[in-house]
Amino acid sequence: MLEPDTAGQIKTAQAQLLQRIAAGDLPALSELYDQIAAPLFSVALRILGDSADAEEVVQDVFIQVWEKAATFDPDLGSAFHWALSITRHRSIDRLRARQRRSRLAEELQHTMTSESSTQLAPAAALAAGDTAAVRAALEALPDDQRQAIELAFLGGKTHLEIADLLRQPLGTIKARIRRGLLKLRESLQEYA
Repeated sequence: MLEPDTAGQIKTAQAQLLQRIAAGDLPALSELYDQIAAPLFSVALRILGDSADAEEVVQDVFIQVWEKAATFDPDLGSAFHWALSITRHRSIDRLRARQRRSRLAEELQHTMTSESSTQLAPAAALAAGDTAAVRAALEALPDDQRQAIELAFLGGKTHLEIADLLRQPLGTIKARIRRGLLKLRESLQEYA
């Protein structure tokens, strides 16, 4: 256990590192990383149960620390606990996305195995010769909608990951995906 004085010095030093990071000081980010990356990784690993996912979360956390350091308020808590909170939220988001993808894959597999061959005829016809129709319908979408749909359904990204990647608000990404899916459904009505 750290002495109260030592803990206070560490808290102050890390807050100063965040001030330097907010000013664009890359060595300060490296120094903060060296100090707190290991415990952040441990938390992410405990939540996710996968070291590769935990490593990606920690990387995402430090990207966010770099981008959002100016928003840190030392009166609300320590730099470590701020980064820990980001880690926890990112880990939970990733876990939920993984669970959603798994559930969707199971549902798709169940649907494909439980339907009769007559019910599968349109899907089989689409898979056999009309994939071009799907590609054409996707290409006909506005670029922003197509890009968001491709990242979500072909790239396996969560809405939050897409928002971060495209530097757009989460609500905007969700709306683009929804509008794009509605247009795709309308374009591919004959295959339903």
